[in-house]
Amino acid sequence: MAEKKQALLLFSKPPVAGRVKTRLTIEHGGFMTPEQSADFYKRCLYDVSELCMHALYQLQAENDAKVAADPAADKVTYDFFVSTPAADLDIMKATYDEIGPWPMEIHYLTDKGATFDDHFDYAFKQIFDAGYEAIVSVGGDIPTLPKSHITQAFQWLDYFQSLGTPGFVQAPCQECGTSLVGFSYNTPINHQGIYYNMTGRPALDGYVQKLKDGNIPSAYLSPIADIDERTDLAHAISCMRAIAEAGKYQSDVFIPQRVLDWVDWMGITVSTPPNEEHDPRQYLDEQE
Repeated sequence: MAEKKQALLLFSKPPVAGRVKTRLTIEHGGFMTPEQSADFYKRCLYDVSELCMHALYQLQAENDAKVAADPAADKVTYDFFVSTPAADLDIMKATYDEIGPWPMEIHYLTDKGATFDDHFDYAFKQIFDAGYEAIVSVGGDIPTLPKSHITQAFQWLDYFQSLGTPGFVQAPCQECGTSLVGFSYNTPINHQGIYYNMTGRPALDGYVQKLKDGNIPSAYLSPIADIDERTDLAHAISCMRAIAEAGKYQSDVFIPQRVLDWVDWMGITVSTPPNEEHDPRQYLDEQE
């Protein structure tokens, strides 16, 4: 029996007014104050973190059962990490402690570098250097993230590793970027040139090019919209209400209740312009 460690990495800045979700503020064409946008992001951060922990608990329970049934099976430990710039570490810890205790221990990292790519690589390197075999990373602004994305991402990385061809997994966002990224310690890939590039190439395309160049096997999970603009928020609110309704019957869905409660408290409603376009089929009906 081998013992392995795998990590879920939440990569984020702390929810400080003026530093997060600024495109939702009035100053940048939105409708919130900087304090409201930070408060909104904090609720997102809480819900995404709890969802990830639930997914890790599910994976842990499945592995525990597997080892109990077959003592020769690999024993896997799943841990939850949060990485933030060093200057923000105390703020991030205080943010999580504000509503603690959490379902599982939070391991904190600090990231650094000249670019976002450098920060991302440095966070991954610290975890791999600590002996972890695989990392799945998400951001804190995706409250509609399905719990199954987390479990499937780790399962895909396990599968590629079992074939002897360490792989990669990703889920796009709605704007040619990524909402989830994961790979193994021996996958020949990094984040350089992905988010900080001077050619205009989208992040998703950047990863795909690295996969092609390195002949790296990959898995694609369905897109998860992050929330930057007011239209993103409108879409997310409608989706979250649908998730809450489905949760009455789908026991495996995670309802981002903190975000929904905040939306209701703020009195935010979603509306679309009246649809005055006529379906051309009506004219066919009239001819019958």
